[in-house]
Amino acid sequence: MLENPRSPRVRAVAKLAKKPARHESGLFLLEGPQAVSEALRFRPELVVELFATPTAFERYDQLARAAFAADLEVEFVTEEVLDAMADTVTPQGFVAVCRQFPTAVKDVFAQKPRLVAILEEVRDPGNAGTIVRAADAAGADAVIFSGRAVDLYNPKVVRSTTGSIFHLPVAVGAHLDDVLSRAREAGLAVLAADVKGEDLLSVREEGVLAGPTAWLFGNEAHGLDDDQLALADRVVTVPIYGHAESMNLATAASVCLYESAFAHRS
Repeated sequence: MLENPRSPRVRAVAKLAKKPARHESGLFLLEGPQAVSEALRFRPELVVELFATPTAFERYDQLARAAFAADLEVEFVTEEVLDAMADTVTPQGFVAVCRQFPTAVKDVFAQKPRLVAILEEVRDPGNAGTIVRAADAAGADAVIFSGRAVDLYNPKVVRSTTGSIFHLPVAVGAHLDDVLSRAREAGLAVLAADVKGEDLLSVREEGVLAGPTAWLFGNEAHGLDDDQLALADRVVTVPIYGHAESMNLATAASVCLYESAFAHRS
């Protein structure tokens, strides 16, 4: 059992909360039973190390069985060691180290997707992770981070996906022009979400959402600029019927993705 929270091994894991360590190692930090369970269920080959307190290991017996099924040795640690490794205040008994696994943009569109979310310079970790989760829930085929976006493997992003990061392809570091060019070549219409756009309801009634679609979402603070909006086939806004001044990016993205999901299944 690991008992020293200042040991080199513990410090090496804790460093993965910082981007330079993730970039150098190609690894990232995973915390909590839900995220670890999803990794073991969908991508067990990515899990390099798994740490758990004995109490948590006994409590989550299904997770323990999944670890054994993946032939993964579990390293028991004290609560103090787990706290030192984790980025959160309450890591809930489990921390894992995983390999990063970004998908190439060309591979996303080679699969002839019908629904893709493109995040241009989305920098808030909570928004980014929540949109990945919403895209997964809506049955999207992929998510693409373009421009100077937040690091996909930032612990806050990973936590916000609640395991969805392991469910669908996610591409990072893409250039927007290239992404949109490939989207059109694959037969997708590009719809940009922006407050200056057409009402989502009218676009839905036209039947636009029934076809293969790439939704483009911009930065939380300044959205998409005019040149970026000009690259889209249509610019669409989610209407606000109440008195709210604006809508959170992740909430608006969830609405747009689900509207497409409904249209594809109607």
